[in-house]
Amino acid sequence: MPTTRPRELRRNMTQAERRLWSALRNRRAGGFRFRRQHQIGFYIVDFFCPETGLIIEADGAQHDDDEQAWYDYRRTQWLKTKGYRVLRFRNLDVLHHPYQVIQTIEEALRETAPHPSRRPR
Repeated sequence: MPTTRPRELRRNMTQAERRLWSALRNRRAGGFRFRRQHQIGFYIVDFFCPETGLIIEADGAQHDDDEQAWYDYRRTQWLKTKGYRVLRFRNLDVLHHPYQVIQTIEEALRETAPHPSRRPR
């Protein structure tokens, strides 16, 4: 699996992504581990919790475009068919209301059962 693009995205995170990463890294969100700019299939997700299958996306203004919104919808639907749960936050919400965003993420982590690939056999 090529690692060049995810590595490049990790080096060039947006301000909102940096703010989220600061809150998610080192098990700061409910004791769960997150990866940043993680590849799943053909897609690279902003943040991924392998234990729960929870994906966190920080969306900038470009995601308001109809074409981008349609792409995001199809991408989210594909991820859901693979058993993942996707939470999307606008960059402005991450930057201006970080406490509420983190609170929403922590609630989702508590509600989300372990991802099927992580369940004991």
